[in-house]
Amino acid sequence: MAFEEYDKYEQSELVQKWLRENGVSIIVGIAIGLVGIFGWQQWRNHQARYAGEASQLYQQVQIAQASGKPDIATQLTDQLMKDYAKSPYAVFAVSDRARQQVQARQLDKAETSLEWAESHAADPALKSLTLLRIAQVEVARDNGKAALTTLDRIPADAYKGLAQELRGDVLVKLGRSDEARKAYQTALSTLSGEAPQRGALQMKLDDLAVAGKQGA
Repeated sequence: MAFEEYDKYEQSELVQKWLRENGVSIIVGIAIGLVGIFGWQQWRNHQARYAGEASQLYQQVQIAQASGKPDIATQLTDQLMKDYAKSPYAVFAVSDRARQQVQARQLDKAETSLEWAESHAADPALKSLTLLRIAQVEVARDNGKAALTTLDRIPADAYKGLAQELRGDVLVKLGRSDEARKAYQTALSTLSGEAPQRGALQMKLDDLAVAGKQGA
C-alpha cells in the first residue's frame, strides 16, 4: 500500500472512530440547535400575536370611550390588565382610565390607576411620563411632598421642562420660593425661544419676583 493510500485509509479510520465516539453528541447538538431555532421562531410568533391582540383590544377601548360606552371600555381595560399586563397597550388603557378619573375628580382612584401603569411600563420614556402624571395628581391632592418624591424618580433628562415646571409649582405651594425660582429657570432653559410655554413660565418667575419684593 502506497504511503498516500495508507494516509487516506488511516485518516478515514480516524474519522470513523471519531464519529463513533462523538456521533451521539453531534446529533444531540444539531437537535438542540434546531429546537432552539424553532423555539425562537415560536417565541417571536407568540410575541407578535400577543402584541396584535393587545393592540386590537386597546382600539376597542378607544372606540367604546368615543361611543359613550364607559362600561364596555372598563371591561376591556380590565381584560388588558389581566391578560396583557406586559403590553404597553395595557399601560395606555389604564392611563386613559386615570385621565377620566381625574376629570371626574376621583383623584385617589386616578393615582391608583397610574401607579399600576407605572409599575407595568417597561419603556423608560413611558415610565417617566407616567411618573410625571402621578406627580400631577399628587399636586391636585395637595400632597406636595409626595409629588417632589415622585419627581425625584424621573431621570434628569426625561421630560425635563415639564418636570422642572411642575417642581416649581410644588415648591411655590410649599413656600420654598428660592428653590421654585431655580426650577422655573431650569425649565425655561430647556425651551426654544419660540416655544409657547415660555410666556407662562416667565409669568411664574415674575410673580415670584413680585412676591419677593412685597415680602422684603
